[in-house]
Amino acid sequence: MAAKENRKYKNSVFVDLFFEDESAEENEISLYNALHEEVLPVGTRVQKIRVEDVLYMNFYNDISFGIEDKVIVFAEHQSTINENMPLRDLLYIGRALEQIVPVRDRYRKRAVRIPSPEFYTFYNGKEHWAKEKILRLSDAYAQKDGNPMLELCVKVININPEKGHEILDKCDILREYSEFVEVLRKHQLTGSPDAYKRAIEECIEAGILADYLRKKGSEVVNMLIAEYDYDLDLEVQREEAYAAGEQEGQRKKLLDLVQKKLKKGKSIEAIAEELEESQEEIAKIIEVLKNS
Repeated sequence: MAAKENRKYKNSVFVDLFFEDESAEENEISLYNALHEEVLPVGTRVQKIRVEDVLYMNFYNDISFGIEDKVIVFAEHQSTINENMPLRDLLYIGRALEQIVPVRDRYRKRAVRIPSPEFYTFYNGKEHWAKEKILRLSDAYAQKDGNPMLELCVKVININPEKGHEILDKCDILREYSEFVEVLRKHQLTGSPDAYKRAIEECIEAGILADYLRKKGSEVVNMLIAEYDYDLDLEVQREEAYAAGEQEGQRKKLLDLVQKKLKKGKSIEAIAEELEESQEEIAKIIEVLKNS
């Protein structure tokens, strides 16, 4: 656990494979080629772009890098799809471009050439999701316009093996990563305290990310622990938000009922009895209604 605690940030296994590991550049190029018809020429340089201000709980599950005249942003989701990915990527690409475009160039008279951005999210959660889907920033606009002046599209690709997306046949490292997640999920369901270790052992034996897992087995366990903490925290926050929203809804309903009964000329005692609330609580509600 010391390795996990001593780091300023935590990577997911996905981020380590495609950004940090010594094989990351090769993996990035393999995935890029699987997404595009034209294969990158041998010797293509990859520029890693680390965006520091998009951390959640000091946890990274997004990466970006420059290849030729493009900026590629990859994200991965193991639990549920975040339909706010276009908004999240809008903020992300702004910070990435701040690193790429020198300050002086932003004030030049002539247009500054900037790399073309592309956004991809790889989904391997168990909730139902399409094999492939485009999320658009304009879908979230409060006022719809047939020709929005600002648009951002994110291609969400379901990499669960049963979906059979073609990209898994084109990119071996992504296919093996998807298989690794499947094996990991199977062992997690056993509730064993050694679930991560056993999943890694099974994958090595089956030839799934074998070289990577042999080299970084203990580090991978720490990354998986961090991922579990991250997903659990998100789940708890969603539950708390839902409970808070439900409580707020019940409160509003009570206010409306009290207001209607007051209009009918009913006393505090009668309202409290009918709504099965204390007279003190009804008095507080009436005070709120007077001041609203």
